[in-house]
Amino acid sequence: MSDGGVAVQVAQRLLVRGAAQVVVVCRGGQRYLAGPDMADVAIVPNGSVVVGRDGDVVAVGPAEEIAAQFEGCSFDQIIDAQGHSVIPGLVDAHTHPVWAGDRVHEFAMKLAGASYLDVHRAGGGIHSTVEWTRAAGEPQLLASLCERLRRALRAGTTVVEAKSGYGLELGTELRMLRTLERARALVPLRIVSSYCGAHAVPRGRDADGYAEEVVREHLPAVRRLVEDGSLRVELADVFLERGVFERDAARSVLRAARDLGFLLNFHGDEFTDMGAGELAAELGARAVSHLEETSDQGIAAMATARCAAVLLPSTAYVLRLKEPRARAMIDAGVIVALGSDFNPNAYCIAMPVVMNLACVRLRMSLPEALAAATINAAYALGCEERHGSLEPGKQGDMVIIAEPRWEHIIYQLGCHGDIISHVITQGNVVYEK
Repeated sequence: MSDGGVAVQVAQRLLVRGAAQVVVVCRGGQRYLAGPDMADVAIVPNGSVVVGRDGDVVAVGPAEEIAAQFEGCSFDQIIDAQGHSVIPGLVDAHTHPVWAGDRVHEFAMKLAGASYLDVHRAGGGIHSTVEWTRAAGEPQLLASLCERLRRALRAGTTVVEAKSGYGLELGTELRMLRTLERARALVPLRIVSSYCGAHAVPRGRDADGYAEEVVREHLPAVRRLVEDGSLRVELADVFLERGVFERDAARSVLRAARDLGFLLNFHGDEFTDMGAGELAAELGARAVSHLEETSDQGIAAMATARCAAVLLPSTAYVLRLKEPRARAMIDAGVIVALGSDFNPNAYCIAMPVVMNLACVRLRMSLPEALAAATINAAYALGCEERHGSLEPGKQGDMVIIAEPRWEHIIYQLGCHGDIISHVITQGNVVYEK
């Protein structure tokens, strides 16, 4: 926080002054919070935040101390946050935001009793979105993606993981990744891109044969484009599930991706216990998402390996799945993170709603949900050094809430659009109510 040292005279970008609460989250540079620490987020009462001209946090601390330290300093912008609260920008650790078409009719099918796998076997689900997305051009994909990301930004998300995966052939997968790359210049949030070409088995193919194609052709092609600067792709993903990519096929894809330098962050144990936690520990994965069916052994393996569990309560809610065992994971010391899983099957991109579901359905506390949607989600994406808490040296991303207690962002279900007064990235106001 503030070093309380000699007065600073250098001009700064932003001063957020006199908030009733500034939620710093981490107390001293932790890369994540686990176990009991998740319930003990750091808060500065009557606090202020200073962001420098480079977009990084310079100081956080009690308002009187910050005022004394920066007396006489000029700021490009000053926000009086009296009666408001400040939290770090939210981090959404799992989304599928690039697609064409919709699946509203499938929602009706599921309400009538069809399961996710019933719809998938009937030719719907991912495959129907693949058809729409293959037929769409980049301008169409880019326009819809940017609107979705702006909606996330207005709900307080300043970092979003975003996957390909609705191509299932190299050309469309690369088109999706290019669309994500172009969106970086158009929407002022950080996009962490994931290659997810092994999201499903293409129609008419067998899983092992397609996995071999991904290993032999897709992953090297993506790596070449990363190395020549055409794309930024940080993570690699695969859908580990019975009837999709089973353990050996998933392992081959993930091992190849790891050997090419991608962080591993994959789908696992959504409908069946496939040993995702154990496989993640074996391969040194950074995170696994879903985990509704994960065993005690999988939980223990993830805790030991410091592999994050990205829980997706909005998906469990929409699909009427068994809830992931967040309490058991937290008690075991797993690094629990949250994501929206925004996609045409689970259409929620508002992290405040996800946090509310995590508290009500997964029995997480309010501080645990915030830690899971900030520093732990950043850890799951490999960007915790720059995001996830309001500490000096990190990027100046924050959300100002028009309530004196920060918990209102979770408590007021569906009202985040009314109570978020400002969203700030790199010290710049990118949304103001």
